[in-house]
Amino acid sequence: MHRASRAVSLSVIALVALGACKKKPEVAPAPAEQPAPAPQPAPPPAPAQPTCDAACVEARNNAAKAEAIRAATAALTATIYFDLDRSDITDDSRAKLDAKVPVLTQNTAVRIRIAGHTDSRGSDEYNLALGQRRAAAAKRYLTDRGIDGSRIEIVSFGEERPTCTDESEGCWSRNRRDEFEITGGQITAVQTTSR
Repeated sequence: MHRASRAVSLSVIALVALGACKKKPEVAPAPAEQPAPAPQPAPPPAPAQPTCDAACVEARNNAAKAEAIRAATAALTATIYFDLDRSDITDDSRAKLDAKVPVLTQNTAVRIRIAGHTDSRGSDEYNLALGQRRAAAAKRYLTDRGIDGSRIEIVSFGEERPTCTDESEGCWSRNRRDEFEITGGQITAVQTTSR
């Protein structure tokens, strides 16, 4: 029996020792309390947009009108170009002439001169006649779209006033042209877009 009690004692000791060796589960530390975030300052208010009084509105309108007049003048005086030995209106020239029509329609006091030019090849007489045909073609294009022909003067300078004097196709092509000049009245009526 002594042996049995000794075995029981050893068993109890072993169990106690095992229990002592067994790690106890770690308890997670309580999270440290974080201080509440400091309130962020509100962004500064956007600067107040200045209000536009009557003088400001008038200044903006005048600036828009001045820009529209500049654009209309550029459209009305834009040069058109011709193919070699031709006086018919090209597609590119047609677009430029179409841009002139509303300017002339809105500004009935405006008068223009169309000057026909040629390159340096050909006789003086031939080039003067070709320049005349070129100017007449542009005038006819405009009058066919309702512009009064009495407002359009035509002249030919032939090869007398080249924009380029090199003997090359690039230069010659710049000389085959009609130039447009305002000879009377002012552009005052233009369409502006509000912004």
